Amino acid sequence: MVAEGEDAPDFELQSHDGEAIRLSNYRGKWVVLYFFPKAFTSGCTRETQEFARLRNEFEIRGVTVFGISTDTVDTQKKFAEKYGVKFKLLSDHGKDVSRRYGVLRPTGTAERVTFIISPEGKIAKIIRNVKPEEHPVRVLEYLNQVTK
Repeated sequence: MVAEGEDAPDFELQSHDGEAIRLSNYRGKWVVLYFFPKAFTSGCTRETQEFARLRNEFEIRGVTVFGISTDTVDTQKKFAEKYGVKFKLLSDHGKDVSRRYGVLRPTGTAERVTFIISPEGKIAKIIRNVKPEEHPVRVLEYLNQVTK
């Protein structure tokens, strides 16, 4: 797994709305990459709904949020539509990004881990072992400390 202080591995993934997202295009901004195991499962649904509920709080701070799972683009699209997600959900169906970030589980899904990336492209914070509904609040608490 990558470590805090290291450069965040760059990637390009397709979002649920068909847009190609390249991480390096977000240099100069804080970025939250939250990896989640599987769309439509109870924990991932609660976590994504909470990130969606707090979306304005992230935007006020100039933070871009991306949810990433190994689900297909089509599944991500259905998940975003069902729950009214307004930020980008990215499909790592090839599992390369999950592997490079060290979060790919033997089951082929990603662990529930969040990487907060600084405007310089460094991994500022890694958050793991969280309860899905509390997770977005912990991310926001950290960002409140560093984006003042």
